[in-house]
Amino acid sequence: MGSGNGSGRVKYAGRWLVAFLWLVSTCFAAATRISSANPDQAPRVLILYPYDERIAATTVAGEALRNRLLEVTNGKIDLFSEFLDLSRFPEADHAARMERYLDQKYSARRPDVVVALGEESARFIAKTRASIAPTAKLVAAGFGNSPARNIDLPDDVIGAFTTFDILKTAELARALQPSARHLFIIGGSSDFDRRWLATARADLNAFSRSYETTYLENLTIEELIERASHVPPDSIILALTVFKDGAGRNFIPREAVRQIAAKASAPVYGPYQTYIDYGVVGGNTVTFDSLGRTVGDLVADVIAGRPVSDIRAPQTNIVDARVLRHWGLSEKNLPPGTIEIHKEKTFWEEHWLAATGALGIVAMQAGAIAVLLLERRRRKEAESRSLLHLMEAVHLNQSATAGALSSSIAHELNQPLSAIRNNADAASELLRSEKPDLQLMQQILQDIQEDDQRAGDIIARMRGLLKKRSEIEWQEFDLNDVMTSAICIIHGEAERRGIVLKVTEPAGELPVRADKVHVQQVVLNLATNAMDSILDADSSTRVLTFETSLSNERAALCVADTGNGIPEERLSRVFEPFYTTKQAGTGLGLSIARAIVETYGGTIAAYNRPEGGAIFRMVLPLFRRGEHGR
Repeated sequence: MGSGNGSGRVKYAGRWLVAFLWLVSTCFAAATRISSANPDQAPRVLILYPYDERIAATTVAGEALRNRLLEVTNGKIDLFSEFLDLSRFPEADHAARMERYLDQKYSARRPDVVVALGEESARFIAKTRASIAPTAKLVAAGFGNSPARNIDLPDDVIGAFTTFDILKTAELARALQPSARHLFIIGGSSDFDRRWLATARADLNAFSRSYETTYLENLTIEELIERASHVPPDSIILALTVFKDGAGRNFIPREAVRQIAAKASAPVYGPYQTYIDYGVVGGNTVTFDSLGRTVGDLVADVIAGRPVSDIRAPQTNIVDARVLRHWGLSEKNLPPGTIEIHKEKTFWEEHWLAATGALGIVAMQAGAIAVLLLERRRRKEAESRSLLHLMEAVHLNQSATAGALSSSIAHELNQPLSAIRNNADAASELLRSEKPDLQLMQQILQDIQEDDQRAGDIIARMRGLLKKRSEIEWQEFDLNDVMTSAICIIHGEAERRGIVLKVTEPAGELPVRADKVHVQQVVLNLATNAMDSILDADSSTRVLTFETSLSNERAALCVADTGNGIPEERLSRVFEPFYTTKQAGTGLGLSIARAIVETYGGTIAAYNRPEGGAIFRMVLPLFRRGEHGR
């Protein structure tokens, strides 16, 4: 009943439970007699496990038995468990030490019943009974009656025999893989593993004739994994047990099988329930928990004096639906009665009641959702058209600004071009002399380069001003740089008009994210509007001030003039389309400026200065690295 079995474990499934029921019934009869002799003493039952507590098969079966006994006796029973670990320590010295240990441990509490799970436990208690439990009833369970004869158990030992039929597991594999042509059987190198392999050879003798059959044994775990990873795709792999590999290393069988199944190039099957969830497709096996509870119910009938009849140990085909899907194996080929675990239910199977109610709600909402989606689409299209119109309006505004500044820009451009011409003439004259002054020539060439760079910058600014865009070009930039660029464009016109430009900048950068040319156009609109208002004023001092600052984690830019200001009754209307106080104005400059600023999540406002003139203040969100733009 552990994670492995020997030659005697492979047959006699029907006798296992019958003997087990008889055994446990006898144990309870003995416990009842003990209780009658001493009503204050609960019967003592010692369960011997052959391996350590990590071997799930014997542990699950034993715990199911313990829980059921506690339940049917209302806890009036003393249960003891010992893990002999005889697979990893098969030496006689270890068994002798365990005998001495258990003799001393139970010297004052001798068991009334000893249940030996597995062949190894039965061998141990048969030899050590006189010292550990001289008066106890012995139960040998979890292996076939053939090994029981080999053990030479005493006549009064009650046997509960079982088996794991590898042939039925092989037949399950054949049903799922009808086109398979190769058969591989994997086993370990311990005595138990070798007996299992011998049993498999006998039981699969006729079955294996239909395949090209290979037994993988006496190999290290690495060699087993390597061989399994290179088997042909049309193969069936049957994994028995690997308690020990060819290098003498000990394993928990299901952990060894997990490593093999993870790299195998064909489906792996195994005859143990505990291999499920460890990469195998499945197999014909005993469900240990249900078996333990079934036996417990029968024991309850015995305690109550009800008649019991022979039953067959519950064995069935169990498969993992996830592994079936992984290998593309069809559920239609499963034998009748096969249990599928981890099978995903369809939505309708799992939520049919809720789905039925939801269908009505969905049907009612479908129309509303369709209308909302259509409305959303229309809104998106309207936003796209609005953005396109804004881009066209900005381009027209840029063209108008360039036209208004064309004379001053031409004058400004003429200066570096004239300087280049004069320096070139001077260089030519210098080269015609008998001894040209090379140092002076170098200075002339440097002046020509600087003037050329200056002219190129003027042309680049004008080109950027006139560039037409169909989409927004998102950029991260310093608002101070945009202000400086705008001042470079208008400074010639300001000089021509006799306007002094003043700039106040903060100590740090003001990073924002927008279309740089658009923000520059806002500054140009505010500046040209301010310069016009200064010319209309009677003030002898004509000053245009630019100032940037950090305000509540937002970048702000102010343009202030020394004009007449804005009438209070008109302050609320200055950003309206077509509103203007100029005879030749279009009324679109400030309106376009507001549209641009609001597109990038900012605000713009106008105020009057107490000392005269107006202030236009633009505020944009501060951009932080790691933040996502629009």
